[in-house]
Amino acid sequence: MARLFRDPRRDSASSSSNGFAPPAASPAASALPSPFSDLGVQLSPAELRETAYEVLVAASRTTGGKPLTYIPQAGPASPASASSASSANSSSSSLQRSLTSAAASKMKKALGLKSSASSKGGSPGSGGAGVKAAPRRPATVGELMRAQMRVSEPADARIRRGLLRIAAGQLGRRAEAMVLPLEFLQQFKASDFPDLQEHDAWQGRNLKLIEAGLLVHPFVPLNKSDSSAQRLKQIIRGAYDRPLETGKNSESMQVLRTAVTSLAGRSHDGTSDGCHWADGFPLNLHLYQMLVEACFDSDDSTVVDEIDEVIELLKKTWVILGINQMLHNLCFAWALFNHFVMSGQVDIELLSAAENQLVEVAKDAKTTKDPNYCKVLSSTLSSIMGWTEKRLLAYHETFNTSNIESMQGIVSIGVTAAKVLVEDISHEYRRRRKEETDVARSRIETYVRSSLRTAFAQVSPLPLKTMPLPRLLKMSSCFINYFDYVNRVTVHASAILATKLLERMEEADSKRSSRNPTPVMSILAKDIGDLAIKEKNLYSPILKTWHPLASGVAVATLHSCYGSELKQFIAGLTELTPETVQVLKSADKLEKDLVNIAVEDSVDSDDGGKSLIREMPPYEAENAIANLVKLWIKERVDRLKGWVDRNLKQETWSPGANRDNFAPSSVEMLRIIGETLDAFFELPIPMHPALLPDLTAGLDRSLQLYVSKAKSGCGSRSSFMPELPPLTRCEVGSKLLFKKKEKPQNPQHRGPQNGATNGTDPLGLPQLCVRLNTLQYIRSELENLEKKIKTCLRNVESAQADITNGLEFKFELCQAACQEGIQHLCETTAYKVTFFDLGHILWDTLYIADIASSRVDLLLRELDPILETISGTVHIKVRNRAITALMKATFDGFLLVILAGGPLRAFTRQDSQIIEGDFRSLRDLFLADGDGLPEELVDKASSQVKNVLPLLRTDSEGLIERFKRLIADSDQSRTASRGKLPMPTTTGHWSPNDANTVLRVLCYRHEEAATRFLKKTYGLPKKL
Repeated sequence: MARLFRDPRRDSASSSSNGFAPPAASPAASALPSPFSDLGVQLSPAELRETAYEVLVAASRTTGGKPLTYIPQAGPASPASASSASSANSSSSSLQRSLTSAAASKMKKALGLKSSASSKGGSPGSGGAGVKAAPRRPATVGELMRAQMRVSEPADARIRRGLLRIAAGQLGRRAEAMVLPLEFLQQFKASDFPDLQEHDAWQGRNLKLIEAGLLVHPFVPLNKSDSSAQRLKQIIRGAYDRPLETGKNSESMQVLRTAVTSLAGRSHDGTSDGCHWADGFPLNLHLYQMLVEACFDSDDSTVVDEIDEVIELLKKTWVILGINQMLHNLCFAWALFNHFVMSGQVDIELLSAAENQLVEVAKDAKTTKDPNYCKVLSSTLSSIMGWTEKRLLAYHETFNTSNIESMQGIVSIGVTAAKVLVEDISHEYRRRRKEETDVARSRIETYVRSSLRTAFAQVSPLPLKTMPLPRLLKMSSCFINYFDYVNRVTVHASAILATKLLERMEEADSKRSSRNPTPVMSILAKDIGDLAIKEKNLYSPILKTWHPLASGVAVATLHSCYGSELKQFIAGLTELTPETVQVLKSADKLEKDLVNIAVEDSVDSDDGGKSLIREMPPYEAENAIANLVKLWIKERVDRLKGWVDRNLKQETWSPGANRDNFAPSSVEMLRIIGETLDAFFELPIPMHPALLPDLTAGLDRSLQLYVSKAKSGCGSRSSFMPELPPLTRCEVGSKLLFKKKEKPQNPQHRGPQNGATNGTDPLGLPQLCVRLNTLQYIRSELENLEKKIKTCLRNVESAQADITNGLEFKFELCQAACQEGIQHLCETTAYKVTFFDLGHILWDTLYIADIASSRVDLLLRELDPILETISGTVHIKVRNRAITALMKATFDGFLLVILAGGPLRAFTRQDSQIIEGDFRSLRDLFLADGDGLPEELVDKASSQVKNVLPLLRTDSEGLIERFKRLIADSDQSRTASRGKLPMPTTTGHWSPNDANTVLRVLCYRHEEAATRFLKKTYGLPKKL
């Protein structure tokens, strides 16, 4: 597609678009890739050009004042024809209008173009060094168009002869009412051509045009079931394999005409208002662009002096090609810009003309939202903007004193294209229009920042080979984060920049070997100052047209770039030296120069330049040292965090590793923290108090990470709580709920999955106890760390003994994490032991079948060694908390067996005495005859069970009445259907005043009244 708009002289040489020309373009620069989408049909530029010429001749001849007559052109290829001058004088066609080179072109004047001096004599652009005699100047606009479009005289004669025959057979029919390729196919046979090969090529071109215009890119979208389209496809495919027999009396031509006429006569409103074969997008644009190319001299790409006559002639094709003024403006703007590029970017007049024409395009874009036009507009402007942005994103490389005059026009075109794309096409912009985005200013700021970053990378003498690869790539592609549609361009530019950066590595190596690397930053500071002066004097005066603070943005960018290098320089230091001080002084001088430029540039701005100054944080020496120390702190803290990650993965949490049963990794971590504090206070800096909070905060986060990982993976209270089974009612009549040989099946029980609770289980009871001890040990050591910090601080600042007054160095994150972690581990351990380790007793044994033979004794026997393990392993300061949590979990489990034990359990009123006695035994276990938990603590934990147990003694009728009363008093009764009791929700807060609790007592009541009530009220089943 790129071949459509290339230099006509290079038609056979340029076959593909290969990106953009390099910044220093030569006079033989390549054309830009076509902005129009591919045709999908293999039509060469020469074939499109010949077709466009046929449309031009047909449209021009049918607009003349007299009937068509055929007068052959004179030329060596047609010896029997009359002279071209005779042809010109005998026809009133617009093609034969005489050219008047003396009159100044109005269009050239409007575009800001000068008339070519060569137009007075030889052909335009023939001012070369007389290699051969200049050809004679065309006498008519028709002859000019034929020459510009490189149509041979025999081909021109054949076209005119065909149009004459068509007109003779269809008097009064205009060109827009014909399908020209079809009509030409009917007028000529193989005998009308010099050889069969030329005829076959000619026929193939016309068939491909019919295919492109009626099947691939129709004016009206095709219906898949259209029989004419299917028939036309078959005819064209057959003709590709075997040439079609043409001529007026050909049967195959009649079949072809029927199919073509049916398709070409369709319109959007259903009326047949003409033939639509060349006005579908993008075929019409490809054809019209071939015509627009005739406006440019084929030798030097300048606009022909006869541009007014040529444009008037092109307008006659609009009705056939479906072109309007807006599309013409867009195509012509593209052509002007493309020819400027092809001129090697030296023809400033073409650039200015393209700029002026693009202004018209911008006006057009605001007047229409036609989807076809917007699509073409977007692709065309994206291509133009891609080319301009590649150069403007690195304008320090593109422009210098020798070509700076072209920068104004290129910036103007790029900004105009961006504004149209964003303001008139972008849906996102329209949605966010209230923000009043200044597109022009935004683009200029992008160009300045990108180009200055690129220029900075070019002048930087830093040792690039020592840079990490990601940073080097970041420098080389610092401007690859803007519009998506220029991504290919910026990647290409990035590759060029990366190559240049790599070429500078050897130079950087020599500098490093010949001198100490420290002064390199001073050299860089001087180079950046020179670059800022160049920017201010050469480029900013141009860019200020669109951005009043262009200089300020530039120096702010340079300030940022140098600041980044200064940080890198400081990061590589191990100690403060005189060379370091020299670099910091150079940085301070550069900073003052840059700030002065920014202030001068923003004197008249709304905020007086405050926004720019905010972009330039000072290069303060003390801050630089502080940042160096902060990097040291970060490195130590990161190293400690990495140590935590590695060691906790290997930690086994085995008891017996030391006397107090805590993890050895915690001892090692606290030792590392102590060494880090000692190293910090040995640093030769005067600002220990100011930087100490950074260190303590990092150490605090590391300790918090250790605590978090120590408790992670242990589960939680909810992860061990069983799901409550559906409610059922008791089967009255037999207390034997299952046969002896049947094994009770309980879907609630989560059996042990990690093996037994032995020493190898990382979540076994001993291991969980070690985790608890470890958190307690860390918490107890925090106070010692705080005392150590205060002592070291007084020793460093001996002259100010009260330096610690008012300063707090608390490890608050770790303190809170330990507190929460101990609570979490106590609950997790308790509920794991109760519902996981002892689940088989709770769900498969306790109160199954005969209550008297399945009492709580087995549970008590299993709990006893567990309590001994906890008492013998857990630190005394958290032992009671762990046992209290276990007690609460055991009470919860006991209550769940009674209220949600599943259909294998049933209780009578008499059973309540056994259950109450079992609960007293359970309480006594934790009281341990006064050696266990405090009695008030046990009483508080058992209050919920004590409140619920009396319900087991209450008769069924009393329970039913209590249940009804509770339902009536609840909010649920308001939403229930009349006469029906709503099902109470399960809250998990068991209480005699909770309707769901009372309902569950009824569900497990082994009495006729209870089961009858449940069946009648809720239809509960007896079994799951």
